Parts: sequence; C-alpha cells; structure tokens
Amino acid sequence: MTPRRLTADDLDDCARLAKDRGWGPERHKWRLLFEIGEPYGIDAPDGDGLAATNILTCYGDDHATISMVLTASRYGRQGLARRLMEHVLERAGDRIVSLYATEYGRPLYERLGFRVVGRAAIHTGVFAGALSGRTRPATPADLDAILALDAEVFGTDRSALLRRMFTFGEQVRVADGGFGHCWRNDGNTVIGPVVAREEETARALIGDLALGADGEVRMDFDLAHESMIAWAGEHGIGSPWPVSRMVRGGDLPGDPARQFLPFMQALG
Repeated sequence: MTPRRLTADDLDDCARLAKDRGWGPERHKWRLLFEIGEPYGIDAPDGDGLAATNILTCYGDDHATISMVLTASRYGRQGLARRLMEHVLERAGDRIVSLYATEYGRPLYERLGFRVVGRAAIHTGVFAGALSGRTRPATPADLDAILALDAEVFGTDRSALLRRMFTFGEQVRVADGGFGHCWRNDGNTVIGPVVAREEETARALIGDLALGADGEVRMDFDLAHESMIAWAGEHGIGSPWPVSRMVRGGDLPGDPARQFLPFMQALG
C-alpha cells in the first residue's frame, strides 16, 4: 500500500472517508486544501475508495502544516496513518511542521517527534450583539495591506492562501490594524483568519463577521486567548471541543498573541 498524490478525481472518495470517520463531508474545504496543498492517499486494497489520507500545506521554505489525517475504519491500526505521515514529513524537508491533534491522534504524532505547544478549542453558537461600526468590507485594493500585516504576524508567507479569501469565503472585512474572513463549511460559518494588532479590533472584526453570517458560527480559539473566549461566551458562543497544537522541528514563527483565529485548523 504505497502513498500517491491525490487529484480532483479523488475528492468524492475523500468525502466518503471523512463520513466513515464521523466527520462532515466538507467538500468546499477539501477543494481549497487540494488547490493550495499536497494531498496524499493510500488506495483501499479492496478497491473501494481510499484507505487513508493526509494533506501537506507549505508556507514558503520554513513552515508547513499537516491536516486531514484519516484512516478508513476497516483499516484502522494497520500503520497507514504513520506511513502517510512519514511520507509528508519527508516532503516537508527542513520546515517546521505544525498540526492540530485530537487525544486519539496525539500519541502517533508524539512518536514522530511532535510536541504539544498549546491548546485550542472549537467554539460554536449563534452570535448575539450589534455591529461595531469599526469595520468595512474589504476590496482587492486592501490586499497588499492585508498581506503585509499577515506576513508580520503569521511570520511566514501565506499570501497564496489569503489571495483566495475573496472567492473562497463569504466575507472579508478590514479595520484599522486588522482583517478577518469567514467561510461556509457544511452546517455553519467558520470565522477565520482574524489577525489584528490589538484585541478590541479583533472583537470588532469577529462580531461584524458573525453578525453577517447565516445561523451558527464556529470560532477556533487558542486557549491562551482567555479574555476573547470569555467575550465570545457572553455573545452566545460556547460548547468548546479542545485539541492540542503540536509542532515538530522548531518553534512556530510569528506572534500568536495577534493571531486571534486561524483560517481553519487544517491550515494552522
């Protein structure tokens, strides 16, 4: 069972594999990850779809993320996840590699040299509040300023990803000293990324994005942002589901204090 590079023809099988493991199909998300990352899989020996997947996304020459680490339930505990992880770690080369891990997956990643550097949690709900009056819809003319701020705060070049916000997402908003984006994922709207120089700007961006969304929203807060989590809870966002942030090969670049929400966990 040899890893191979996946193509757009494999997207339906990826969605099937996700549903097999209790995830949503998330087709919109898979398509973006296929466009900007390197998707890999192992074909099922019985000829029925994929036995395992993961995706490597590289930011320049110094940072990469791994996501969508899935193994079909009928092929569990046969070493397929490890085989694919070793494959993409070789592809990552000397880059610092990060990922988000459930408690179920964390032991494998620790055996591969990852260490826990933080905790995050998914928070969901219907946001209640009023528009801030501090943000506005972004236009392509704002892109240079968005990319410059993000390079400073994220610590590496993810411009290829951020340029897709205007076509991938539902909204992009900017404020003095910050920007934010949201996108539709199956049954809710994910707020992220949100990058801002200070917390009040982040709150304005998150609130205005959430109020423009349809129904339930999702925010993946780093647990270090305690005051932001408390603020979100006061506005109807709760039900946290925690995961671990893990890193291999060095320290994460950038300034996490000003990274208020990730684009998605799959992209760091």
